[in-house]
Amino acid sequence: MRNSIARWLSLVFIVGLATFVSAQSGDYKVISVNDGGTISGTVKWAGPAPHELEFTVTKDPQICDPDGKKNVSLERLIVGPEGGVANTIVYLKNISAGKAMDLPEQRRHLDQRHCRYIPHILLVPQNADLQMQSSDATLHTIHMDGAASFNLPFPFTNQINSRAMTTPGLVNLRCNGGHVWMNAEMMVVPHPYYAVTDESGRFQLTNVPPGTYQVVAWHEGWGLAGKEQAYDVLTERSIQRPIFTEPKTWEHSVTVRANEPSSVNFVIGNK
Repeated sequence: MRNSIARWLSLVFIVGLATFVSAQSGDYKVISVNDGGTISGTVKWAGPAPHELEFTVTKDPQICDPDGKKNVSLERLIVGPEGGVANTIVYLKNISAGKAMDLPEQRRHLDQRHCRYIPHILLVPQNADLQMQSSDATLHTIHMDGAASFNLPFPFTNQINSRAMTTPGLVNLRCNGGHVWMNAEMMVVPHPYYAVTDESGRFQLTNVPPGTYQVVAWHEGWGLAGKEQAYDVLTERSIQRPIFTEPKTWEHSVTVRANEPSSVNFVIGNK
């Protein structure tokens, strides 16, 4: 049963990745945008929020669990006190020309701290470097699959390891060093009209050329589909890793007028 779930989710991931790449394919052209507008809005949760997904700390508790909680959040769904959903990627679909790349630098720098990936959602421009390091005095191994495929060990603290992300699309990150709860998502993107919602669920896309666009809200998903067998490369033992349900997307149409603000709000939930 577990193998069937894993195969099904692998197929869903591949189909989703192909859909994303297809939706974002084509050459993006940088132009001078003198009369651009702004798209801002929120992503909010409807109804009761599901229970937070947690996982038992099974390795290096002195590093991974300094507060002695024994369980850590899998960070799949973060709903603020006013219903805002953090860590949602909002982007313009099929835009062919616009401003130069100006995505936030902190979204392309990954730290492994207390056995968490920080930030949990990464945005890396196509052909730019993802810079990675570990603040933990234990072995982490970042395994990537999807639009990028790497398996990188981090035996030393604060040592920078960089890799160029050449293919647009979704990349799943996990630890092959036995810290099976560690997970993050990276979007390698071909244009700058992407944003990640903050803890209030807010986002903003700036200097958008006038026109009508489809605005997409993408969330990694918040369900747990089961567990799969994994391998701890350090202890050479078999362990169990959580399997997550597939990502979710929503779309709205918006018309941007010269030098004017536009608003798009998403309401998401289990229904």
